Amino acid sequence: MRRAWQYLQTVVGLIFRHPIAGISVIPILPDDKIVLIRRRDTGQWGIPGGFVNWGEDIPTSAARELKEETGLELVKIRRLIGVYSAPDRDPRVHSICIVIEVDARGDFQIEDTLEVIEVKAFGSDTLPLGELSHDHDRQLKDYLNGLTVVA
Repeated sequence: MRRAWQYLQTVVGLIFRHPIAGISVIPILPDDKIVLIRRRDTGQWGIPGGFVNWGEDIPTSAARELKEETGLELVKIRRLIGVYSAPDRDPRVHSICIVIEVDARGDFQIEDTLEVIEVKAFGSDTLPLGELSHDHDRQLKDYLNGLTVVA
């Protein structure tokens, strides 16, 4: 399966040569804890999110990814954290990631068990910074510092 995915990435990259749009969601619970997911592919913690599907807008994509990966409902988009576009930020493909902070509620229930193995809420002082997948360390640090970034 992994080999097929790598082959598909290569073919798509050769044909289209355009980055793919993605969304990352920093979910904030009513108790102000931040929700992270543990990724199945790397075993690392990360911010919920994924690729924007054809025909979706950003709010719809954010709500879908949040629900699939955590079981939570997106209540309200709070603010834009940034747009991250470095070609090497995602080891799988060149993607442009839009990161937003949202209010979320509900119970943890992983729907996408192929990608996610655990969901957990962290206080800002217990986040596993320095151990996150992709460029999620930077995204969370920008969020915690109150920044809005284009990088």
